[in-house]
Amino acid sequence: MAKNTVPKRRTSHRKTGLRRSHLRLTLARAVNSKSPVKAFTTKRESGKRLTSQVKAKK
Repeated sequence: MAKNTVPKRRTSHRKTGLRRSHLRLTLARAVNSKSPVKAFTTKRESGKRLTSQVKAKK
């Protein structure tokens, strides 16, 4: 089997952004800012709801 290239946990105590869930979170937020199809960022936060909240504030 091929080894997974994305680490499950951070490799050192200083590299906080390399955890797999954090990488996924930044990718999902990048997609939500550009794409009409929205992705879930976290369990409680969806891109669809966030964009509707941002539009409501304007």
